[in-house]
Amino acid sequence: MVKVTHLTKTYGDRVVVNDLSFELEKGKVYGFLGPNGAGKSTTMNMITGYLAPTKGSVLINDVSMQKDPCKAKAQIGYLPEIPPLYMDMTVYEYLEFAAELKSVPGFQKTEEIEKVICKAHLKEVSDRLIKNLSKGYRQRTGLAQALLGNPEILIFDEPSVGLDPKQIVEIRNLIKELGKEHTVILSTHILSEVCAVCDHVLIISKGQLMANATPDDLMQEYNEKQRLMLVLKGNATGAHKAVEKIKGVECIHVIEEGASSCKIEITAKPGCDLRENVSEVSQKQGCTILELNVSHVTLEEVYLKLTTEEHYKEILAQKGLLEEEEEIEMEEE
Repeated sequence: MVKVTHLTKTYGDRVVVNDLSFELEKGKVYGFLGPNGAGKSTTMNMITGYLAPTKGSVLINDVSMQKDPCKAKAQIGYLPEIPPLYMDMTVYEYLEFAAELKSVPGFQKTEEIEKVICKAHLKEVSDRLIKNLSKGYRQRTGLAQALLGNPEILIFDEPSVGLDPKQIVEIRNLIKELGKEHTVILSTHILSEVCAVCDHVLIISKGQLMANATPDDLMQEYNEKQRLMLVLKGNATGAHKAVEKIKGVECIHVIEEGASSCKIEITAKPGCDLRENVSEVSQKQGCTILELNVSHVTLEEVYLKLTTEEHYKEILAQKGLLEEEEEIEMEEE
C-alpha cells in the first residue's frame, strides 16, 4: 500500500529525517508518534508529495511519488495540522471547490460531496459559512475534503489539536469508522488517542525510526519483567532481606517506609512470577500484606524510553551511523 525506502530530508547540514524505511498495509490505522521536531510532519509531507525527499523513495500502491506524482497523489487524502479552509465559503461551496481541484468528474460531484458530508457528519452545517463554525466542525470539513475522490490512503496530521473533549471523541470515532475502509496514518502527541484508535504504531525521534509495532506488542516487550508493588504492615528491612533471597528476583526498591508499614517495588527476572513466593516469605517474616499489585508498563513509559538520547544512539549504532567517538562513549557508559 505505502512503501517508504531510505527516506531522508536535509536542510543544509541539518538532517530532519534520516534514512526512514517502513511499509504500511491496507485497512489499518497507523499512529505516527514522536517529540516536537522529530520529523513527523516532514515525513508526512514527503509521503504526500508536498515535499521532495533529499534521498529515498515513496511508493503508493507501487506508484512512485517521485516519478509519477499525479497518479500517486490521486490515491491520497491529506488533512494538514491547520486545515486549508476558505472562511468566506460555506461548507458545501468549499467541498465543491475541493472536488474540482481533485478532478472529481462532474456527473459524480454532487453524489461525492453528499457522501463525504454524511461521513463527516456535516449535514446540519453544510450551508453555513466556515468562519462561523466551531473548530470541531472546521476539522470535520477538512476531513471531508480529504475524503473526496474516495482515496485509499488518508493522512491526518494532529487532527484533534485544540478540540474540546467532546469534539476529540467525535473525531476519534470518525477516524475509527474510516479505518474500516481506508488505510489511515494519524500523527498525534496524544498517547491515549493511539491506544483508542490505532492498530499499529510508528515512533520516530530525531528523524530515526525507533519502533514499528502494535501497541500491545510494544507494551508486551517491555512487560517481560513482572513488577510487583507490595505494601506491608511491618518493618521494611526484614522483608527486604527475605524477599531478595527469592529465586527470580532481579531487584528490590523500598519506595516508602513508615513507622508501621512500608511500600516495596520488586522486579522479577524475565518469565518469573513471584507473587506466590513473595506472599509466603512475607508471612514467614511476620509481615501482613496490605496490598500486592502487578504493575504494568504503560505505552507512555515505552514512548519515553524509546525517545531517549540513549536509545537514539543505540539505533544509530545498529545502522552503523554512529560516529566512532560516540561509540567509544557508549562502551564506556
